[in-house]
This record gives sequence, C-alpha cells and structure tokens, in this order.
Amino acid sequence: MSALGAGRSVIVLGETGLDDGLPQQIQDRWDGHFATATYKGSGKRFFQQIAWQLEVPTESDEGKALSMDLLKEEIAMNCNSSTLLVFPEAKRLTTGIRYWLEDLISNGVVVCCCAVVNPKRDIFLKMLEVELELPNDKVIRKMMRQEAQKLGLQLSESRLAALQPLVGRNPVLAKKTIQQEALGINPEQLPEHAQYLDITPLIMGAVSMLGVLKFWGMASGDRTLYVIGGVAIMVGLAMRYIGKVGVGRKRYGQ
Repeated sequence: MSALGAGRSVIVLGETGLDDGLPQQIQDRWDGHFATATYKGSGKRFFQQIAWQLEVPTESDEGKALSMDLLKEEIAMNCNSSTLLVFPEAKRLTTGIRYWLEDLISNGVVVCCCAVVNPKRDIFLKMLEVELELPNDKVIRKMMRQEAQKLGLQLSESRLAALQPLVGRNPVLAKKTIQQEALGINPEQLPEHAQYLDITPLIMGAVSMLGVLKFWGMASGDRTLYVIGGVAIMVGLAMRYIGKVGVGRKRYGQ
C-alpha cells in the first residue's frame, strides 16, 4: 500500500485465491477516486464498469450509449493522480487495454494489477512487484473448519489433518477440498498445488549409485580400471540428478 500511496503502479503476485478481497482492502485505505474491473471478454462492458465507479458519463447528451473508444476517452479525461485502478486477473487484459493503461500511467494515474506471475511485457515491465505471502497452516486449518461448518459437515481434527496436505497453503484449495469431501468425492490424490519438495532426483541419484555394484562385479581380479571408471560414471550421473533438486516452481493458477 505504501507504493500505491507514493503514486507508483504495482503488480501484485500470488497464487490464485490469495488476492480475494484485495481490491476491497485497497479501496478502504485509498482516499481518492477508485475503480476495479475484471475483463470478461467484452471491452465495452469492462470500460462501463470503470466509468460507473468513477461517475463518468456513459451516455451522450442525446441519451445514446457511448462507444468503447469514447468511453476510454471520457475515463482518461476524468482520471488524475488521485485515481487508483485495480485489475484482478491482469493476464486477461488485452493489448488495447494495456496500451490505454500505459497512457494513463504516464499521466499520473495509479494502477494496481493482480496476477499469478508477472507477464513481463509492456506495462508490467515498469510496475513494481509486490509478492503476497502464503497463509500459515493455522490460518488454512481455520478456513477448512469454517468451510466445513458452512456446509454442515462434521470433520474430526484427524480428518482435517489428513486433508491438509492436499491443500498446501492456498485458500481456494482449502475450500475446494472440503467441498469435495462434503460431496463424497474422495480428494485423496496428488495435490494440485506445487508447494512441495521434489525428491525424485535424489531417488534417481541413489539408484544410479547402485550401478557401482554392477561394475564391481564385472571388475574382479586385475580389472581395477573398470571399477574406477564405473565409479566415476555413476558418481557423475548421481551428481547430475542431485543438482536438479528444487521445490515446485509453478503456482496454483499458473
């Protein structure tokens, strides 16, 4: 919020579901004009939503609805440095909308976009990045319990604990998993989130190291070079796999 208050446009990054309620929180703390809109395929509808919130006319003096180009002009003329525009699902913004926003930002309008990852093109390259933190396990467990109560579902603490690994630390998955449980759909499967450590390279490295035994068996007697060469190859392969160890990189919603 400090960046927005300083007049800097930002892109807020986080997994799908983390930015729920964020526009309202920002509006509550913003003193100037405010508007938020999500692009859903209709450019004219998108700009009308912005115009209505900024109290910009959407009809001509004759009572006819303004075209999309005229709406863009009217909104631009009524925006200034005290105007904040917030756009959830920023990846949906079309090229024309982004170019229009580029002109607004150049004129001092503050823009806040929300996305899972930074698209890293045109206006997004110039925005400050703000990373949303994932909720801790206690908060997620509370969300799961509240969703269960909302659905009239009685879940023991042990069952919640069994379901939580499928949720990770994502609020959307917390609700989705409980809803599946309420419908009798067994959600005990591979998690949809990527908040885990991939140890597959470690396992493959360990298996490769076992290959040394094969070379040792082949290299009986004076065949020392076979042993040394086999060990060197296996150690090299193992180090190659071990070097790939890392956490899941994709975020939920990416």
